[in-house]
This record gives sequence, structure tokens and C-alpha cells, in this order.
Amino acid sequence: MEYTVVQGDIAAQSADALVNAAGTSLRMGSGVAGALRRGGGPELNDAAMAKGPIALGAAAVTDAFDLDAEVVIHAAAMPHYGDGRATAESIRDATRNALRAADDRGCESLVIPALGCGVAGFDLADGARLICEELAAFEPSSLRDVRFIAYADDEFETVSRVADAVGSGTGK
Repeated sequence: MEYTVVQGDIAAQSADALVNAAGTSLRMGSGVAGALRRGGGPELNDAAMAKGPIALGAAAVTDAFDLDAEVVIHAAAMPHYGDGRATAESIRDATRNALRAADDRGCESLVIPALGCGVAGFDLADGARLICEELAAFEPSSLRDVRFIAYADDEFETVSRVADAVGSGTGK
């Protein structure tokens, strides 16, 4: 599957599905989750918490509330805060399960961040490689517009470089 690497705030993106970099508790704290919580309103955190906890690597879907999306897919690439770090396996599983959740719902567009690479402590370049490999290997039924989003300049440069090396991704 082809995808693009974009820079910006995930909460400002317009797509059928936005992916939250979640912990297994689904409590929306800081980083990507905090941005989505602030953009989606307090109901988004309440809806996420009602779905949790979930298994490491799993994904849960909620309404997007005040975000410009139909759904938020909460992909648990990391254990609950303070309970450990993301692993290569949890990042791969969370990415794959987020893609499946969107595709199974007929979503045509999806925005995904660097799962497990923020507060979960996984190296950004290594995590981006795992995510890019999963994106490139995924065979969608409905997904057509998949964006791997990076917020800061240095993050965008790293993710773009990794996407170029892995293939099937293009920077914007």
C-alpha cells in the first residue's frame, strides 16, 4: 500500500479515521493522545476509557466527537503509563490492528502517528521503520489515503528518511 508522510498536528487533520497512540488503559494523557483529547473534547476521553483496558497491540474504536473525522482508532502500542515501554512487536501489532479496524469499517482515509515512539520510549527511526513496513505490506479493501504524520521538524525528517528507505512512502 502506498502512503504519504506529512507534517502537522494530528488533531487538525481531516480523515475518516485518526489513530491515537494509546496505552492499554486507553486513558488519553499527553502527546498524540493529549492533542486528540483537546481537539475531540472530553467525551472522547470518556468514550476511550469506556472501551479499556485492551491488550497490548490491540485497537479500539470510538466516535471522533469534535475532530474532523468519523472515528478515532486507539492503538495500544504501549502498556499503561509506568508499566513498561513499547516493543517492536507491540508497535507492529498496534499498526496492523489500526489499519484493519479502519479498513473493516470502510474508511478511505487514515492518519497514523509514530506509535510507541513518544512517551513509550521506542527509538523514532526504529519505530518508524516498523510502521512503514506494516503500511507497505498492508493490502486494503477501502483505505486509499493513508498519511503517516509527524509533528516536529526533526521527527518529520526522520520519518521521511525512513519511509524513503523502506519504500511505498512519499514525503509532503
